[in-house]
Order: sequence, then C-alpha cells, then structure tokens
Amino acid sequence: MSPKEFIDKWSSVTQTERATAQSHFNDLCDLLGEPKPHDADPTGETYAFEKGAAKTGGGDGWADVWRRGCFAWEYKGKHKDLEKALVQVKQYAAALHNPPLLVASDINRIIVITNWTNTVSVRHEIHLSELTDPFKLQFLKKVFQGDQSLCTGESRTALTAKVASEFAKLAQELQNEGYEPLRVAHFVNRLVFCMFAEDAGLLSDHVFSKMLDVTRAKPEDFVPLAGDLFRAMSKGGRHGFQTIDWFNGGLFEDDDALPLTRTQIDLVRNAATLDWSAIDPSILGTLFERGLDPEKRSQLGAHYTDPQNIMRIVNPVVLEPLSREWDIAKVQIETYKSPAKKKEALDKYLDRLRNVTVLDPACGSGNFLYLALRGLKDLEHRVLLEAESMGLQRQFPQLDPSVLRGIELNVYAAELARVSIWIGELQWQIEHGFNVERKPILKPLDSIENRDSLLNVDGTEAIWPAAEFIIGNPPFIGDKVMREHLGDSYTEEIRKKYKGHVPGGADFVCYWFAKGAIAIESGKSKSVGLVSTNKIRKGANSSVLRQALISNEIFAAWSDVPWHDEKGAAVRVAITCFAPSEDLTGLPRMLDGVQVAKILPDLTGQTTLNQVDLGLAGKLSENLGKSFNGICLSGDFDVTDDVALLWLLEPNPSNKPNSDLLRPLWNGKDLATRWAGRWLIDTGTEMSEEESSQYVSPFAWLEEKVKPVRTSNKRKARAEKWWRQGETRPGMRQAFPGS
Repeated sequence: MSPKEFIDKWSSVTQTERATAQSHFNDLCDLLGEPKPHDADPTGETYAFEKGAAKTGGGDGWADVWRRGCFAWEYKGKHKDLEKALVQVKQYAAALHNPPLLVASDINRIIVITNWTNTVSVRHEIHLSELTDPFKLQFLKKVFQGDQSLCTGESRTALTAKVASEFAKLAQELQNEGYEPLRVAHFVNRLVFCMFAEDAGLLSDHVFSKMLDVTRAKPEDFVPLAGDLFRAMSKGGRHGFQTIDWFNGGLFEDDDALPLTRTQIDLVRNAATLDWSAIDPSILGTLFERGLDPEKRSQLGAHYTDPQNIMRIVNPVVLEPLSREWDIAKVQIETYKSPAKKKEALDKYLDRLRNVTVLDPACGSGNFLYLALRGLKDLEHRVLLEAESMGLQRQFPQLDPSVLRGIELNVYAAELARVSIWIGELQWQIEHGFNVERKPILKPLDSIENRDSLLNVDGTEAIWPAAEFIIGNPPFIGDKVMREHLGDSYTEEIRKKYKGHVPGGADFVCYWFAKGAIAIESGKSKSVGLVSTNKIRKGANSSVLRQALISNEIFAAWSDVPWHDEKGAAVRVAITCFAPSEDLTGLPRMLDGVQVAKILPDLTGQTTLNQVDLGLAGKLSENLGKSFNGICLSGDFDVTDDVALLWLLEPNPSNKPNSDLLRPLWNGKDLATRWAGRWLIDTGTEMSEEESSQYVSPFAWLEEKVKPVRTSNKRKARAEKWWRQGETRPGMRQAFPGS
C-alpha cells in the first residue's frame, strides 16, 4: 500500500474504534513493509491483537496491539481523548513486560512516548497527512521494531546531576550572603518541589515559571509572590487568578522565602526549563545534600551509590519474601471456586502488604527508603494486575510512604529524604497512569526522624521504631578514628552503653548490626540487611557479627563490593542480610550471587553443612613462646632514619632514654630482602627504674644490638652499609660483633 492510498482510505473512515483498529494496524504493516501479528506469530506469544493484560483503570482489559520488546498500542475512535488512551496503556504496561514504546492512535493521529528504563520520556506525534514524509515513515518502522535508536532521551541520572549542580550554586550564594544554612536548605527544597510539581502537572498553567518571569523584572517582588505561592500550597487557595491545590506535608508549613537577585532568579528560571518530572529520586537527595551542606559541597561531583547496589539489599530483605508470600496466596486464590473466597484471600494478602514497615536507621537522604517504596508499589501493582487476570474485580494501588521509617542525624539529609520520597511517590502514580490523591497531595512524613540512631540527647540508648525490615548503609568510621570524628565523650558513652554487644575495638558500623540483631531478638523486626566496610569479617567486627548470628543466619551476602561512601570516596564494602534461622527453612543461601549451603560470619561459604568454620580456630598452645603475629601498625607512627637518630639524641622529660620507645621496625619483607630503614615509636613500652638505670646513653639499645669494634674506617663504613641493607657478608662480624 502506498502512502497516498493509505491516507485516502483512512481520512474518510468514521467507524468506531473496535471496528477499525485491527484493519488500520494491518494496513500500517502493509505501508511499512512489516509483518502482521497473525503472520509473524500465530500463537500470539510475542506479537498479538487484544493481548490479555487486564487494565487497572477501566475498559475491557485488553491491549489492542502488543509486540514483546517493542510496543504496546492503544486505539481510540476518531477525535477521542488520546491522553486518556496513553494513561490506559501506562496502567497495563507492567503486565506486558514494560515495552520501550507506548503508542496511542485515533486513526488521524499516532502518539508515541518512549518508555526506556532510566531515560527521560520523549513524546512524538504523527498526523495522517504526514505519512507522505519518508522520515515519518522511517520513524514508524522503527517503532514497529522497537529500535534502540529511538531511545534519544537524556538519562534520568544525567538530568538529576545537572539540576542538582545548578541549585548547588544558588544554595552556596545564599549561604555566602549570611542566611542560616538550614533556612537556605528548606527554601531551596521548596523551589525544587515547585519545579517538579509544575512539570508533573500538579501546579497547573506554569504558575511557578510565570512568577519567575514577573519577578525577574522586579526582583523585590519575589519574596511576597513566592510567599503567596507557598502559603497557597500549604492549605490550598489561589495565587493570582490561578487555583492552587492543597499540598501540605510539612514542606510548606509557612510562607518563608528568601530574596533573590535578578541573576539568581535567572538561574532558577533556567533550571525550571529542564524536565523536573523525570528526575531520579534515588540519587537526587545525595546530590542535593552535597550542594546544601557546606561540609559536603566539595563532593558534589563525586560518585554516588548506584541503585543496583542498593537493590542488593532491598530485593532479598524486603521484596523477595513478600513476593514468595504472594506466589503462595495466588495458588490459594486459584483453587477457590467461590468469588467471595477469592476476594477474601486477595484482601488478606493486600492488607498484609500495605501494612509492611521498612526502617532505615541511618537513612541519609533517603535513597534506600525510596527504592524500597518503589519496589513495594511495583509489587502491589503486579498483585492487582494478576488478580484481575484471575477474574477478580479491579482495585487501585493504596500502598504509600506511610510504610517507611527513617532515622537521620544530619538535618539537611533528613529533609531531603522526605522530599525525595514525596517526589518518588508522585512520580510512580503519574508514570503508571493513576490520578494523584489531592486531599492533600503530600502526606506528612513524620516517620523520617531527625535524631541520633544510637544515643538520645540525655545519653540514654536510642530506641528504634518497630519495623518488619531493617535496611541501610550506616556510616563507615573505623574504631581507631572514632574519637577524631565523633569526639571523646560520645565515643566513650556509646562504648559504655553498648558494652556486651559491641567490643571497644569494633568499627562504628557494628553498632547498627548489634541493634539490628537486638531488634530481631525482641520481635520488633524480622530481617536485617546492612552495608559495612569489608572489615566486618575480621577481628572485633567479626565478633559482633558472630554474636548476631547466635539465633540468626546470613541468607544473602556480598563479601567484597565496590562502593562509594558519603564522602564520595571509593571503598570496598560487604553486604550482609540476616534473619532468624527458623524463618529461612528451605530457602537458598546466596553469597556473591552463588548459592552455597551456609554463609559463615567471615562471609565465606560452605558447600556442605559439615564443613569446618575456620573462624572458630583458636591459638595453638604448642606455639606459645615460639611464634607471634608480629607488629600490627595502627596510625602513622613510622619515622625516617634521620628523624629517628635526631630524636635519640634529644632529652626526655622522664629522664629515660628515648631508645626505650624508639625501635627499628622490621617485617617479613625486610627479612626476605633488605631493611627499608623504618623506625617505630613503641608507645606500649614501659620499663622499671632498675631497667632504665642500666642505660647510660641514648644509643644504649643500639649499642646493645650493634657493638662496633676498632677497625679501619673503610671496612666499618662498608660493613655498616651491608648491615643497613640487611645483608650478611664475611667481615661484618669482625666489624660489628654484636650483629
């Protein structure tokens, strides 16, 4: 069929959608030289008309045309609402393996929106009269094939990094002008949310952008006009002639706005031209936190923890157990003959799912909580779609951020966590074609608490809220630097408060492991998944994990994973997920993505349950007095030859020789090769008065070990060189008998 023939035939058609859809699509196949569904796949497994995926918003529950990995296509009669058609195709896209292209057509128009994961959606529209254009025809042919070249949208990650960078400049300027940092953060968060709300259609008629355009000419009007908008968003009302919905949620509890210069208003206006509806909440909070917090601003360009690594905890701890429960419930529903029984079983599972609680006790800017919420909402959506396919009545999603709990000490991060979760919740609703609840749009998120996870202000132990699942990425602070980072009094207080659960030599992250195990033991939680440095497997850290596993067992772990800490530095971490042993019966144990019989506390795997746990090995009494593990350095205590010799000559306030503390440092490499000339400050050495009285010279220790005798200067110099190089040669003993 030629383009002219196609246009002539379909420009005069007035029949209903059902009568024309398949005929129109088959003619498109002829026009584009593409196979028709029945010819390409008679079984309808990968390419079909009226594919059976129940819609959650209305209609007869069938996709008009679908091709796996390519598109889902919704037809409407001429001059019908294609935006509604796009909403419908979004609602059932999940049941069709999320095709990369979503299409709506009313014969006269074809609208295509891209749906590739982690990219900003791009919209294309083709009118019937344009089908003589070979470029339009080539575009449609690519749609039929799901051509990857149509994925032209900017990645959501790149977009989010761009908007965060722009607003970091504004935050820094306002703080440089003397405004209190928290006030700046709160104000900038409001601007961010306004731009998102505008692009998401929650603030209609571009009211925020219009306000910026007006105040650009008269910057002194910005504060009163922005305050009017914030006040209207708080309770619902009007801004000029524009009706504003009730937003609420704590973000707009007052009308405080900071004055902006014309240049700053231009910065905000330029940022508003970006598509804020497509930003990625899983990294938004981290990037904005770095822009808002003066202590972290230098990290703005640093790497962030990617969602794939976060899901290594969220999936096994939260989503997979709930999915297994649905699989069991689904089998039960299918066995019932009575519709009432089916509905009862479905409602029981939905009630259980919608009352799940997830806690991140070091939630930062909310990345773990946002991804957990999105995963839970995806699971609920899947349940509703599969229930429809079993003949149950259509229901709408109800799971919302009220299932989340968070604790965060940093005030910037705590507020950003709330903003990220709000945006993520609204994005999900819009992306899946559901109407946003507007009474109010934002629910309060008081469950994200700004406080310490370990100690209360009065020094008592902090109590975590009850939550079925505990996930998170607690701070990485080694035990040797806790005093430096946390202060002496705090370090001493937590060590005292958690004595018996966490030994003094354990890293800071271990306190979260201990409290997670206590939460399970007390019945407040069912499973825990935490990130730590990979030192969790060793020493005092390992003892904390081993204690947590007395009645629990590791069911999923990654022993050594590249990560980026809150400062953006590359580190190696371990991911550990544990739960009561009785809850894991019959479930696989997964270590580094491979199934094992058991995961040990040192994060090694057993292939059989009767293998020896080498972590339980003790010291051999036979080796006492014969071998030792050598010097283990902790801190920067190496000094050079020149400095060491100078110090040996210096007086000591205790009237003892400095050689009591200053020793040459040897290791295995020195024994095998040559001494590197290192010296060690031995701060652990204490000598009695009688012992110290035997030393008459600062070089006493050296003279005891190396006793020079009279010999030629040349021979002595050569022997001294050999000695320093760790070599043994003829003549050395004559030069240095004590060597």
